[in-house]
Order: sequence, then C-alpha cells, then structure tokens
Amino acid sequence: MTTRTTLALLFAAAGLLSACGGSDDNKPATVTTVTDPDTVADQRASALVAQMTLDEKIQLVHGVGTQTGPLGGAGYIPGIPRLGIPDYYTADSATGVYQAKNGVTVDNGATAMPSNIALAASWDTQLAYNYGSQIGKELRTIGYTEGLGGGVDLARELRNGRIFEYMGEDPVLAGYLIASRTTGTQDQKVVATIKHFAANDQETNRFTSNSIIDERTLRELQLLPFEIGIKQGKPGNVMCAYNLLNGIKSCENTYLLTDVLKTEWGYQGKVQSDWFMALTDTVRGANAGLDEEEGGSTDDSAGFYGVPTFFNQKLKAAIAAGTVPLSRLNDMVQRKLRTMIRLGIMDSPAPLGGTIDQAAGDVAAKAAAEQSMVLLKNATPAGATTPALPLNAATIQRIVVIGGHADVGVMAGGGSALTPPRGGNAVTCLNPAAMIGGQVTGCATWYKSSPLDAIKAKAPNATVTYLDGSDAAAAATAAANADVAIVFGTQWETEGGDLASLSLPDAVADPANQSYDQNALIAAVAASAKRSVVVLESGTAVTMPWVNNVHSVLEAWYPGTQGGAAIADVLFGTVNPSGKLPITFPVNDTDQPQKAISSTDLNVVYSEGLNMGYRWYDSQNITPLFPFGHGLSYTSFAYSGLTTAVDANGNLTASFTLKNTGLVAGAEVAQIYAALPAAAGEPPQRLIGWQKVQLAPGASTKVTVSATAERLAIWDITLHQWRIPAGTFSFTVGGSSRDPLALASKQAFAGKVLALTH
Repeated sequence: MTTRTTLALLFAAAGLLSACGGSDDNKPATVTTVTDPDTVADQRASALVAQMTLDEKIQLVHGVGTQTGPLGGAGYIPGIPRLGIPDYYTADSATGVYQAKNGVTVDNGATAMPSNIALAASWDTQLAYNYGSQIGKELRTIGYTEGLGGGVDLARELRNGRIFEYMGEDPVLAGYLIASRTTGTQDQKVVATIKHFAANDQETNRFTSNSIIDERTLRELQLLPFEIGIKQGKPGNVMCAYNLLNGIKSCENTYLLTDVLKTEWGYQGKVQSDWFMALTDTVRGANAGLDEEEGGSTDDSAGFYGVPTFFNQKLKAAIAAGTVPLSRLNDMVQRKLRTMIRLGIMDSPAPLGGTIDQAAGDVAAKAAAEQSMVLLKNATPAGATTPALPLNAATIQRIVVIGGHADVGVMAGGGSALTPPRGGNAVTCLNPAAMIGGQVTGCATWYKSSPLDAIKAKAPNATVTYLDGSDAAAAATAAANADVAIVFGTQWETEGGDLASLSLPDAVADPANQSYDQNALIAAVAASAKRSVVVLESGTAVTMPWVNNVHSVLEAWYPGTQGGAAIADVLFGTVNPSGKLPITFPVNDTDQPQKAISSTDLNVVYSEGLNMGYRWYDSQNITPLFPFGHGLSYTSFAYSGLTTAVDANGNLTASFTLKNTGLVAGAEVAQIYAALPAAAGEPPQRLIGWQKVQLAPGASTKVTVSATAERLAIWDITLHQWRIPAGTFSFTVGGSSRDPLALASKQAFAGKVLALTH
C-alpha cells in the first residue's frame, strides 16, 4: 500500500475520518472532517509513529554527525522512505546559512545578515520577521530542514563571547523579537530554533558552569524571553544549553524541559541537545524531556571529538530495560513529525542544492543594517552650526578614513554564528587559529563590503584617503588636514571564549605590522581633528575613555554583508539612524554587578537577582555611559498628552501624541516603562512595551501602546504563579530608559493572580 492509503485506513480505523451512521445500513455515514492544523498534524504523526519499528524510532532522535550527509552542515538524521519521512538536515543560521562538509566550508553564496544584537537594536518586530524569513528562504533553497539561529539568553554578562548572537538584556524586547524572527523562518517551511535553554550567559567553563539562580529571578528574567518567544512564535525546536542550572544539566533538567516548557507553557515541538557535551546520561536526559541528541555519530562510543553519544544503542537498551518508557520514545518522535507536518515539510521537503538569490539577500541585509545602527553621540564641532553628522557631500572636500580594515570590509562575529563570507575573508588571517570548546577561534572574519569605497561613492568630489591606524601620529596629522576624520574601532567576539574587557582591544593593521592601541589612536585623532567620527563594529558594549573628545559615535555592530554601504548611508544622512540600544553601555567594566568572570569557580551565582541590565544601574544609582534604549536621530521628537488605563484583567493601554519637531523624516522608538508598587520588591522600572513610529518633518500622530497583564506581573514564589501586585503603578513614556523628558502617569490596581494558561 502507499503511505497515503495506509494513513487513510489508520485514520478511518481510529474513527478520525468518519463515524458510523447507526443501525440503518442504508443511511449515509457522517464524515467528520478535521480542519484544525494542529490536530491534523498530531493525528498524522501518531499514525506514522504507530507504523514504525523500534530501530526507526531510535534513528529519528539521534543525529549521526556534524558535516555529514549529502549537504553537510550542523546535523543530519536520515529519513524513513517507506513511510514518506524525508531526511532531516540542520544548519547553523544565527545570521545566515553556515554550510560545511567534511571539514571544508562551502561558499554557497548565503547572505550574512547583521548580528542578532544589531537586530535587537532595531526594536522592529516587522524587521525581525523579515530577517527570519530571509534566512529561512536561504536555508530551504539549499535544502535544510532546520535552522539553529534564535539565541535569546540575556546579556547579564556583557563580556560573554556570544552577546552578539543574542537579543540584549531585556526579556520582553528579546522575547517579542525572537517570536517574530521565528515566525518569519517557519513561514518558509523551515523549522526554527530558540536557544540556549536556559541561563547560558558566559562561555568560560561553558560545558561545566553551574548557573545558580533563585526561582523569582529565573522566571522574571532568564526564562521570560523563552516563554514569550515560545508562546508567540511556536518554534519547532528548542535547544537546551551546555550549562547546569541550579546543579542539574540543562538537557537533563526535568523542571526546565517538562515542568515548565512542555507542561506549563504547552510546548508541542521537540527539545534538542546542544552539540557534543550537553547530554551526559541517557536515562536522565530522556526522562527529563530531551527529545533529540545532536552532534553524535553512528557509533555510540565515537562521537564527534571523541565525545560518547547516548540516544543511539544506549537509548535502545534503556527502552528494553524499562528505565526509559517506550511512551517517552514515542513522544520524542511524535514531536518531531508533528512539527514537520504542521510546517508543510513532510508533504513538501526542500529540494537539495538550489541557488541563492544573492541580490534579494543583499537588499534584506542592507535594510536590516541601516535600521539597526545606533547613533550614540552627535555633538557640534567648534565653530560649526550643525552637529558633526550627517556629512554633507557638497561641502566636504577632504575625508580621512582610519583603521578597522575599513578599506576592505566589515567585521563579523565568530564561531557557529558566523555566516561564511562570499568569496572568502576580506582580510588575511592575522592570528593563529586555536580550538576552544570545539570552535575555531583566533581568526576574525571581514565581509567584502568596504566602508571606504562606499564613502568615496557618497562623496565623489572629495579627496578620500585611508590609513590603517598603525601609526597614530600619522593619523593625527592626516585628521588635522581633513574636513572630517572617520575612525573605525573593532571588537571581536566569538563562541568559545569571553572578553577580558569591554575596552577596545589592540588591533593589527596587517600581518606584517605590530598591533596598535585603538583607544590611543582614537584619542590622537580626536585631539587634532576638526570633525571626528568614531564608527564601532562590535558585538557588545564598548567602554570609551575618549568619548568626551570625539564629536560623533556610531554603533554599527557586526553589520553583515552590506555593512559598508549601510554605514555610508547613515554617515551621509541617506538613512536617518533609528536604532536604540538593547544593552546598557557602562562607563567601566566594574560598573557591572559581576566584576570579573572566574575561570576557576564553576558556580556562577546570580547574586544581583532581579537587578540585571538597566535595572542594576537604576537600583544602584550608577550613571551609565549610554543607557538602555538610547539612540539619537538626525531629527527630534516631542511627546505629549500621556494617558494610561488598566482594565480589570490588568491589561494596560497607553496613549500619547508623538511629533517630529525636526527638519527631516525619521523613526522614533517610543518606550513604555512601568514602576511597580514598592511592596512588590521589584527594580525601579521595567520595559513593558514600545512602538516604532515613522514621521515626516513637522508631522504628529497619536500613538497607542498596549501591554498584556503579564507585563505588570511578578512571579510569586509561594503560589509558583504570575501575580499582579496591588497598589499604584507609575508609567513613563520616552525615548530611552533614562529620557529626562519622559512623560509620567499613575494608575492604581487591586491586584490579580494570573492563570497559568498557554
């Protein structure tokens, strides 16, 4: 029989397609048609599981290796042709498709989007959808079933080497953005991932560190972006983390995987281990709720890097011994198959080896980069009447561009979040490669998108020169003789290691030169330049001892394959910057609650509790270098007429008028913060909603921002439930978490316990 016929008979036998019409043999049967797509997916998956052998079930929950199979990539699980189950191909996809096979990176023409921290800086859910959609299209074009982008671990520790992969320090901002990115990917018939579940907040000792977090902090901060992203985005895959949480491995943690994720949140997809060392025990992992082991091999004893694997023959033996119930294995397979059916992959698997539309990818990458850049400072030079930016190509005659390999490209983050550059690295590898935790580090990548060339194109009548930054005195002299000096500062991050400091590190101009001090270079240029602009390419916050002496600072993050052109568009005002910081920039490293990352203490105690990110700076009265939510524009905005209302269920509606009071069109991210009643024991304020509004010069509009009751709730450790405290709430709306012109409103609420519904 064909698979379709077999399924029809199984459904009919189970009473799922029709019901008997009674004792009258001549009466037509009443046919019940199931149309709910989730129910259909569950029923079809159950029918398939019922036909599978034990070995076939084991096959579907165990990756057979990295860079194997016809496509290569992060993982491969062979399908079951007799049941119409296609092969399952997985690729890293934090910023684009990372394809490698047998140790060789494949130059497949994939688009390198800006880093995820850059996407978070856009504060734009539609852009997040477009971002996820573009990556999903390219994954499917090549033939992949699943993408491994989607990191939302919070930026508790800004020196974490993977901050650039994540969505900032606020759980609400990160949660709604990852939900939109997830939907964008899955609308392309590709399984999206949210990771690393949970509290995977540093790379030091990443396989063995133990995140020690109290229940309230865990629920209100560390788990909240996952909760929002999973409930709103419905990802097909959640990847559990390497680290321990309160003494238990994340991928063997029943509280995380079953009690919270599957039972409380109603998650219907699968839970996948991180690669190689996230799982250490077959029975603990399976019974805790892990559904798929990745990074394995066809042989239990010889996994990748020699790490043993657990969901192959060991799982089969555990099923036979009864230490893992067969029902648990059936559930593992059910979750995978129902997701493939629900997203349309089962009926329409991606063909292998398609050609990526690079032109479309470039358009998407450029749009994302332009909307994510944050103008941190924009002062008016002495003797001038306007701020240093935007640059006026009609009046500028001499421009000097300095450092950061801006003559050839823009920087990218490293590790599994890297999208390999089209045509190779724009910069010869400057440092010897090293292996840290299974990741190649020590060799930064630059995409071939030259800011220098883009600046020349914007100012065709100006003389534009480039200095590599290795000679600070020469750079200072060139800056003194130019109308504007643009210095590029770079800070490289990668999976597998943390930063020693947020200060700009020493940089290398080319393989033949000694390293140079980027901070000293910027200071020297600032001391002599008529107009000084610093462009930062970084994956996290940067400390700036020179900030008071430069005129403008533009945070470009890791801007992707069209970063050079996007930087020039912002510098010259073709694009008005609208990005806002998703992380707080401290003045010094020691302003953070954790003063250093220990390499010897495996216990990482979240002693700051709820006071993380901007909450810490607010609670400790520490003035940051640039606050959370900060970002300047080439125009100005005014807020007026704030009104707020909280309904009987605790849902907030805030309305106000926003006006563009400047001379050019621009977008403002209007942010709503809530201060909870003092008795609630919360930090001074929390972000509860925002809206990005585009306005023509002189135009105004009424803006309404809504926030659900959950945004006003605290986690009650006695009830183990969300609860809105009774008392008076204060609300502010403005352009940042510390906007001095923010509007304020107060609202009383009687309190309410929220049902744990999904």
